[in-house]
Amino acid sequence: MVLDIFSGTISNLENALARANVKQKVISNNIANVDTPNYKSKKVAFHDMLNDASIKLDAKKTYQGHIDFSKTGSNYSVVSSNRTSYQENGNNVDIDQEMSELAKNQIQYNALVERMSGKFNSLKTVMTGGK
Repeated sequence: MVLDIFSGTISNLENALARANVKQKVISNNIANVDTPNYKSKKVAFHDMLNDASIKLDAKKTYQGHIDFSKTGSNYSVVSSNRTSYQENGNNVDIDQEMSELAKNQIQYNALVERMSGKFNSLKTVMTGGK
């Protein structure tokens, strides 16, 4: 159980929470601009670093306990959707779709927070000897 600290689970949960946070901001921005003339909705495109052929790894881990080397910069981009306009003013925000995405993202975020909390509670139990 103590080795769980080094398994990467907490780091993976932290990264997933950061992604959900970015997505929340983009969706909220789309909702806030639902009536802005010529506004184009935006989406977050996350890049899978392992499938990106342009990334060259310059370092090699020699022991599994070492900290992972990471790519500098963000692993996402915000892209505008140029699909047809839903409104006469050139705006293409579909409020129903955005609200659905917002709810889905919130559920995912809450599940990640619960999982993170469970991990910390498990570590606390181990450190206190079950007390």
